[in-house]
Amino acid sequence: MSKVKTSFFCQNCGTSYAKWQGQCNACKEWNTIAEEIIQKQDKVAWKSEPTPSNRAPKPLRITEIDSTQEIRMDTTDAELNRVLGGGIVPGSLTLLGGEPGIGKSTLLLQISLKLPYKTLYVSGEESQKQIKMRAERITPSSDNCYILTETKTQNIFKQIEAIEPEIVIIDSIQTLHTDYIESTAGSISQIRETTAELIKFAKETNIPVILIGHITKDGNIAGPKILEHMVDTVLQFEGDRNHVYRILRSLKNRFGSTAEIGIYEMLGSGLREVSNPSEILISHKDEELSGTAIATTLEGMRPLMIEIQSLVSTAVYGTPQRSTTGYNAKRLNMILAVLEKRAGFRLGAKDVFLNITGGISVDDPAIDLAVVAAILSSNEDIAVNKGFCFAGEVGLSGEIRPVNRVDQRIQEAEKLGFTTIFVSKYNKIALKNTGIKIELVAKIEDVASMLFG
Repeated sequence: MSKVKTSFFCQNCGTSYAKWQGQCNACKEWNTIAEEIIQKQDKVAWKSEPTPSNRAPKPLRITEIDSTQEIRMDTTDAELNRVLGGGIVPGSLTLLGGEPGIGKSTLLLQISLKLPYKTLYVSGEESQKQIKMRAERITPSSDNCYILTETKTQNIFKQIEAIEPEIVIIDSIQTLHTDYIESTAGSISQIRETTAELIKFAKETNIPVILIGHITKDGNIAGPKILEHMVDTVLQFEGDRNHVYRILRSLKNRFGSTAEIGIYEMLGSGLREVSNPSEILISHKDEELSGTAIATTLEGMRPLMIEIQSLVSTAVYGTPQRSTTGYNAKRLNMILAVLEKRAGFRLGAKDVFLNITGGISVDDPAIDLAVVAAILSSNEDIAVNKGFCFAGEVGLSGEIRPVNRVDQRIQEAEKLGFTTIFVSKYNKIALKNTGIKIELVAKIEDVASMLFG
């Protein structure tokens, strides 16, 4: 038995200290530092018998390393496959975070029931009967899915040896604890140690592990930041519980792009994949209303058509209000200043409210031109033709700047039936003989005169 070692950790950010102090120097929180035992006894490998992978690795020339593409495991979920970069990589560790009740457990249980691989779903939060009730609501039962309610890692590894699953899902990492650390489940030391054991298991057996992680009130994944550094992929499940749509984003991915998103619709029978998100992000209406404009944006390789809504009204409380939902408020102030200075529109004494429909947030500068069109439409109380859409960045001098991958944006607009798209005249467009009219504009004044005469 080795000597018991202790250290002091901030329970908010995970910073370690040699002795106790009242305030954490890193996150400036008070009374969050607690003592934890970091070593109780000598560790043993997750598996008692030695394996070939336990041999000490030898250095290889980079030209000698096998560069064949790793075969990924299909999750049978097109949205999750896209975000992961094509599927689950064998031996990888994936962390899924999100708000309570957003649908993390539902998503992974739904996938584990549909996977063609033998799957072990480990839950430390629900009983087997509760999971069975949810599974019956989601999808018909599967013979490949095993349910285990356990929080001790040593017992989990014994069951893994007995069942020999091809994928392991842990719900959630904050509920696990190991005998090698004498502190409560969910503490900094336990999270770090249990994650390290799972990483060792995944790398030695080539079995992928998916973890569910809780988040803090700030929206960050709970536990030490090193948890996100240790895993291969970090996914964030976002959305408003008042809306039916959920967005799956990749914050870190060692095996693919972090620009892709997956969109789901929450139903009583589980989560439905949304293959054409433009349909849900554009409201379908018969009459034309002022203050709305359609923008083309890109999320990873996927083009989206989103609806921008604006309301411009006379300020009744003296100080004009500037409010945005899903759009950067500072960028809105910049666009309003450009309209005032360069185009001569008097908006300084008016309230301006801006909303991106569907409950999503967009930071693509290519939607600037649609924001301008929506604001001017509401200010003039003249509706923008519902066959028009926009793709352009607005500069401080009032010019319309080119945007990247404009051909892809034009093709998406044409596919969804739009008749005209406004883009910068400085864009190099390779498309020929398109069915959509392409209006080339150079300044905000050009757009205003074309739309409102």
